Amino acid sequence: MDDTPDEYAWMLHARCRGVTPAEFFPSDGTGVESAQRVCDGCPVRLECLEYALTHRIEHGVWGGASERERRRILRRRRDMTPAPTDPIAPSRAVRAVRDAPVERTPIATDPVKVTNETVRSPGV
Repeated sequence: MDDTPDEYAWMLHARCRGVTPAEFFPSDGTGVESAQRVCDGCPVRLECLEYALTHRIEHGVWGGASERERRRILRRRRDMTPAPTDPIAPSRAVRAVRDAPVERTPIATDPVKVTNETVRSPGV
């Protein structure tokens, strides 16, 4: 009888099952590549990666992604996710528009240069 909770059932089908855990916590780039080769073609690769992202696992290779790759994925997801609605704090889009540099058009400051041709009243 299998008492594995559904949340972890995918682990039973992982290619890395039975492999020494140390292989997935390498200290160099060569070790990362070796672990990623084990992940290639794994039927539960996406579930494994999502598990590591959801639980913010910082170390090791999960779902074929190194620690650095998972940080990039999380950053991209964070940047694509709209900020929660807060009636006080402006949204990212509002801040982007508000904080964007503004091109200023020079204004004629010499009143002598303003003529009737440049200032017309409506209907004239």
